[in-house]
Amino acid sequence: MRSSRRFRRILAALAVLALVLAAWVGVSILTLPSVAPLAKPGVSMVITVKDWERKDHPFVVGPRNPRWTPYGALPPALKKAVVASEDANFYSHEGVDYEAIREAIKTDLRKGKIVRGGSTITQQVAKNLFLTREKTLTRKVKELVLARRMDDALSKSRILELYLNVVELGPMVYGVGHAAHYYFGKHPSALTVRECAFLASMLPGPKVYNPYRKMDRVMKRSDRILRRMVAARMISREEYDAAMAEVPNLAGLARKVEKTLETPPPEEKPPEEAPGGGPVVIESSPAAPSEPGSEEAVR
Repeated sequence: MRSSRRFRRILAALAVLALVLAAWVGVSILTLPSVAPLAKPGVSMVITVKDWERKDHPFVVGPRNPRWTPYGALPPALKKAVVASEDANFYSHEGVDYEAIREAIKTDLRKGKIVRGGSTITQQVAKNLFLTREKTLTRKVKELVLARRMDDALSKSRILELYLNVVELGPMVYGVGHAAHYYFGKHPSALTVRECAFLASMLPGPKVYNPYRKMDRVMKRSDRILRRMVAARMISREEYDAAMAEVPNLAGLARKVEKTLETPPPEEKPPEEAPGGGPVVIESSPAAPSEPGSEEAVR
């Protein structure tokens, strides 16, 4: 009799806990920032990024950033390399790839640790623009909701444009506009197929895939990306052979990285929070239109 009462009490406590958790998640979702401003190609906003010492710095996302690279100026090979590397079903899912999540859970359970995340490009944009990097259930739910909203409100080309302009690719190197100059001394539009795969290979994390310290690891992953691209007919066999034969020119990279780490970015006033949270929109101006049919061209 006593055990039965104790069991009912435990069930009641668990039910209350579940209701509190559901209410907390529900309130968190209701207070999420709007993704509507992102639909305007000319909008600029301020977010917070971290350097390799975990210090916060303001970062401008949009045309007011001098290193911003609009979708039409991004080389097709870079768009293809990123999709092949990070999100093969990018053009078919609705912001969240449930099959990839299921496979990631299976892999993590089998390995006994988190080795796959299952996050789509859209989810990564949602996290980078609106959320923290904390690994909690609430943050993941917010990420999923924002990703679905972004997929409804934005074109795939716009999502890819945002992703490539905010992703971390080195010590305080954010966005491919900065990365192309930092590693290769050129504008992103001039990148070769090998260089595109090279940058894409660092996307899981530039500390883990760091060409300064672990060049072999970066090259092996960029080779795998090139093989995926040719297998998916994203590039021709001739382009693949030329890329595999190319050795990226990273002259002076070691000293460049050392200098970056020795001289941290100057302290800047952190951005104020927008009402309801999220990045601060600082400008909305006309932007150059995307290439006609460019979204189809990278599939």
